[in-house]
Amino acid sequence: MFTKADLKQFEEKNISLNQIEAQIENFRNGFPYVHLIGAATPDNGIRVLDDEKTALLTAAFEEAGPKYSITKMVPASGAASRMFKSLYSYMEDDQAEVDMEVTQFQDKITDFAFYPALTKALSEDEYDIEQLLSDGDYRIIIRYLLTGTGLDYASLPKGLLFFHNYPDGPRTPLEEHMAEGLEYSTDQNKTVHLHFTVSPEHKERFIARAKVTEEKFISSGNIRFDISWSEQKPSTDTIAVDIQNQPFRNADGSILFRPGGHGALIENLNDLNTDIAFIKNIDNVVPDRLKQPTYTYKKVLGGLLIEMMEKSFHILSRIESGNMDGTAVEEAITFAEEELNIHFPEGMNYFSLEDKRGIILDKLNCPIRICGMVKNEGEPGGGPFWVKDQYGNTSLQVVESSQINMDDDNQRNIVGQATHFNPVDLVCSLKDYRGEKFDLPGFIDPQTGFISTKSKDGKELKAQELPGLWNGAMARWITIFVEVPIETFNPVKTVNDLLRLQHQ
Repeated sequence: MFTKADLKQFEEKNISLNQIEAQIENFRNGFPYVHLIGAATPDNGIRVLDDEKTALLTAAFEEAGPKYSITKMVPASGAASRMFKSLYSYMEDDQAEVDMEVTQFQDKITDFAFYPALTKALSEDEYDIEQLLSDGDYRIIIRYLLTGTGLDYASLPKGLLFFHNYPDGPRTPLEEHMAEGLEYSTDQNKTVHLHFTVSPEHKERFIARAKVTEEKFISSGNIRFDISWSEQKPSTDTIAVDIQNQPFRNADGSILFRPGGHGALIENLNDLNTDIAFIKNIDNVVPDRLKQPTYTYKKVLGGLLIEMMEKSFHILSRIESGNMDGTAVEEAITFAEEELNIHFPEGMNYFSLEDKRGIILDKLNCPIRICGMVKNEGEPGGGPFWVKDQYGNTSLQVVESSQINMDDDNQRNIVGQATHFNPVDLVCSLKDYRGEKFDLPGFIDPQTGFISTKSKDGKELKAQELPGLWNGAMARWITIFVEVPIETFNPVKTVNDLLRLQHQ
């Protein structure tokens, strides 16, 4: 099936032949649906914290946080093109009528943070934006917004677009995440630790923008930023196949590879040398005046993670030292079941003390993730569920709709019982009780990938995505879900979302 040129292509990407063959086998067999056994709901998998517990966890994070290295990781490589789908369609079709989205855009155009930059780009070519609006020449305005003629927003990542207005100038999501980092990823030396995953063609622009912003923040306080950058590794690309599950070849005979999706970023997360990592999407930001709920609940999630880490580490250290009697073993089992949502094998009561210690060690010595969940108000996104895997293990998982067999009445009914969804608001432990880094790829469930149909050069193909970063890539982590307020979730999926009060 493969030529010498193919093997060289695999080698250049650092992808083994075994990996390629496994991916092709996935195309042939497909991925199984996730087996839901229940929706995670308040008091059944989702913790709902009262004001007292919220205050205690916030204080715990502020006190204990400086003992740990903390990094805020932001996936920021996604293109913004989908934000402008409606505008682009209108711009490309001279016969298209103005639809509601285009109408709202042009009616409120002065409310966008990018309006001054767009006005300047037009004026440089002797266009007056007010005259264009008066004359109804919207396509010219949109062309200067989306293409290289002007701001080129359709080709840029979201992280570099102007989202919010401030007296000293507009801010991008990159800058808003830097501002957030000042509050909860700053160490005792007043250094803010941030990590952004970016696409290589935009990396220099990110770095330049961050440097200018860093100088602004530094001038207003005795702080500094430690910002690191990474790109999705070529080794995480996946092979594309045709409808017969044969490698899809480009016109030059080379094999087509496609990015493996956000699940590829588990490798980037694995490369971080930090105790704790906060993860949040690039477009979920608000202006400073609305950041307080975000600050509070980031600290709440961080405080809970530290509490669970320290209790787990204490148990694991006692097991390793041999200083754990029967009573302590039972206490550890109760903690794991009630606090960490861990399910132990049936009949464990009859196991020997030594076997119980070994099982506890195996179950607890895993990375922990605390995931914020918001009440479902109709926004798209994965949801929290109880899942049973192929080995009969029960655990909490973030599940996407494409992973669920909606033709199955039972599975569809469980989905209907869901009360919350995933806003991608995580805090994770990346080191074990000995202070050694976990090997995160070892905790992936490889049976949770995705297959989709695409096309290239007029030919249909099948593409494969790796298990999602907060889905199958973290399937074997210890998982705790916590309800967080909807005020902490303000994504920007279309350009007109920037007109919402949360972004003005």
